[in-house]
Amino acid sequence: MRRAPTILHLDMDAFYASAEQAAKPSLRGKPVVVGGIGPRGVVSTASYEARVFGVRSAMPTAQARRLCPNAAYLTPRFTLYRRVSDQVMELLHALSPLVEPLSLDEAFVDLEAGGTEADTAAARAVGERLRRDIRRTTGLTGSVGLAGAKMLAKIASEQAKPDGLVVIEPGTERELLGPMTVRTLPGVGPATAETLRRAGIHTIAETAEAGEAELVRLLGKAHGTGLYAMALGRDERPVVAERDAKSISVEDTFDVDLTDRTRVRAEVTRLADRCVERLRAAGRSGRTVVIKVRNYDFSTLTRSETLRGPTDDPGVVREAAGRLLDLVDTTGGVRLLGVGVTGLADFTQEDLFAQLATEKAAEEEAERERRVAAEAAREVTDEPERPRRWLPGLDVIHEEHGAGWVQGSGVGRVTVRFEQPWSGPGRVRTFPVDDPALRPGEPLPLVGGPPSGGPTEPSTGPAQEGPAQKGADQEGPAQKAPAPQSSAPATLPNSVSARAASEPGTGPETESGAGMSSR
Repeated sequence: MRRAPTILHLDMDAFYASAEQAAKPSLRGKPVVVGGIGPRGVVSTASYEARVFGVRSAMPTAQARRLCPNAAYLTPRFTLYRRVSDQVMELLHALSPLVEPLSLDEAFVDLEAGGTEADTAAARAVGERLRRDIRRTTGLTGSVGLAGAKMLAKIASEQAKPDGLVVIEPGTERELLGPMTVRTLPGVGPATAETLRRAGIHTIAETAEAGEAELVRLLGKAHGTGLYAMALGRDERPVVAERDAKSISVEDTFDVDLTDRTRVRAEVTRLADRCVERLRAAGRSGRTVVIKVRNYDFSTLTRSETLRGPTDDPGVVREAAGRLLDLVDTTGGVRLLGVGVTGLADFTQEDLFAQLATEKAAEEEAERERRVAAEAAREVTDEPERPRRWLPGLDVIHEEHGAGWVQGSGVGRVTVRFEQPWSGPGRVRTFPVDDPALRPGEPLPLVGGPPSGGPTEPSTGPAQEGPAQKGADQEGPAQKAPAPQSSAPATLPNSVSARAASEPGTGPETESGAGMSSR
């Protein structure tokens, strides 16, 4: 534990949803939900306006639609989120060489390693300057917590939300933590919380009062000892600049259960290729291939195979994933598939037998594709091109109207709102889904004005509102944004009541799903 609050935790406020509101002027101040939009989708992030209605991260999108039917439900745009995250991380690295990213929107910073004086006033000044720099650079807001330990800094940033700064003075930890629910402590999930509840332990103060011996008896030595230390406000974990990944994986949930074995195998092959792309992008290789299969009845199976050595060869991973799939019965229907690689290493030692087999298969596949291409070139077909799938929230460009985003699609039509981050709410127009003048676009910068070449004005003339547009624009009389919260910094524990500090649901926004997420 440090004697000054020089460990900083930054958590961007409702990151994905806030980025979408900044990019889409018509959605500012309105409920926005980002995540899977299909019947089996899951909420990644909900704006604060949507949270008023009970929408939360990791909630099924179908449930969110029932709670807040008039929200704008958008597909994630990770290209934009990564771009903004890179800008934020660059600001953090300017403060200290010790920056520990936890996700795209969250990180710890060791301010002392960057030369900040070990006193509260200096740390607070750095935190306030960081918040101003983030707003100026990205147009978004972030909440900052400062404390003498990582756990406390994270709790402080949670209490600072949204758009605030909270300092936990060393020596006040137990007073602050006492009334909070035990779920506040790192490593306490539903199972641990239930074990403690059965023992009559609900708050952090009760956890500390139970004593180390009782916690070890309930939870085991390692978990019990660590939990007791954290209940006392002790956390000696350092800020680590690089966190070594233990696995790399991707997964997909399907709107309709897959029952065709050929389709299931094709999806596993596709996921294997995506997994290897991420593996190579990280400069790693792995020796154990894992597949995950969730059946129609929600039962989940995993199978793994350890190779002779680490590999980043897509053919080897595909072959292993295919062999593992042969061990699983999928006749009842599959709702989710995942492929991952564990046992990561920085070098490869290819399985020569698998490599030879995959090279032969690749040659045969290439020859087959050449024959198909030759036959297609000889034939003239009048079959129309398959229409694009226009997902809500994605960027588009129209030859006449310029840049915009998809507001909705269906029945052969796509509704587009033409606006940019620096414009006011734009016009809405509807086109056939196969309109040749409409094409996918790239995310525009959130700040800095229009790109060089002059401003791009929204098109004028009467707006054409289709059914898909109304759902995102309507706001019922009860659907008001929450009252703005002060962004003035506070110092805990005096600024936070025991009730507010212990309420469930006040934790940080979860920007990622659990399990083998393909983010």
